[in-house]
Amino acid sequence: MPLVPRPLTRLPRRLAHRAVHAAWRWVDEVGEIVPGTPGAAAFGSFGAGTCVDFPPASIVGRGSIHLGSGTLVGRQVTLSVGWGVGEQELPPRGLVIGDRCVLGARTSITAHRSIELGDDVFCGQGVFITDASHGYQVPDRPIGAQFGRSHPVVVGAGSWIGHHAVLLPGTRLGRNVVVAAGSVVRGEVADHAVVAGNPARVVRRLEPGVGWVGSRGDVRPVLDDDLEDAMVGLP
Repeated sequence: MPLVPRPLTRLPRRLAHRAVHAAWRWVDEVGEIVPGTPGAAAFGSFGAGTCVDFPPASIVGRGSIHLGSGTLVGRQVTLSVGWGVGEQELPPRGLVIGDRCVLGARTSITAHRSIELGDDVFCGQGVFITDASHGYQVPDRPIGAQFGRSHPVVVGAGSWIGHHAVLLPGTRLGRNVVVAAGSVVRGEVADHAVVAGNPARVVRRLEPGVGWVGSRGDVRPVLDDDLEDAMVGLP
C-alpha cells in the first residue's frame, strides 16, 4: 500500500505557520523598491520616502518613469513606458507620478508617450490608465497588430480614482476630481467635479457660493477642513 503522509500535528503546524509568515514578511520587506536600492536607481527619478511594494506585476522602461516623494505603489502594479520590452527610443518623461500619491494593488498604468499624475493623486485597486489603444480600421490586419495614436493623459493634483476605473487616451482631469468606481473616462473634466458611469458623466460639481450641485439640482454644502476632521468617525 502506498504511504500516506500523516497530517501535521497541531504544534508542528503552528510552528510551520509562523515560519512561513515570518519568511514572507522578510521577503516582502527585502523585495520593496525604496531609495538606495538598485531597483530605485534604475528609474528616471525616485523620490525620498517612496516605496514600490513587492511583488510588482511588471515595470517596463524604468528610465522613463519618474516617481515623486512620499509615493506608495501597491502590490502587483504595472508601470510601463513604450510599446514593448527592449524598445530603444523612449520618451524621457513618459510616466510622471507626483508627490504623496497612492496606487492601489493591481493598478496598471501604460504610457506609450505621456501620462502625468499630479501630487496627492489616490488610485483605488485595479485602476487602468493608458494613453493609447489599438486601431481597427485595417480589415485584414489583426487588431492586436494595429497600434493606435497616442494621446497624453493628465490627472490633476488631489484627484481620487475609484476601484477599477479606466482612464482612456486623451483624458485630462482637473484638480480634486472624483472618478467613481468602475467608471470609464475620456475627455476633459473640470476642477472639483465628480464623474461616474460608462461613459463617465459629471454627476456633481462645485459651484462657488452655492455648494456641490448634483446633476438633478440637489446641493450638498461645502465643508471646511476643521468641520470635516470633526466628522470623521461619526456614524
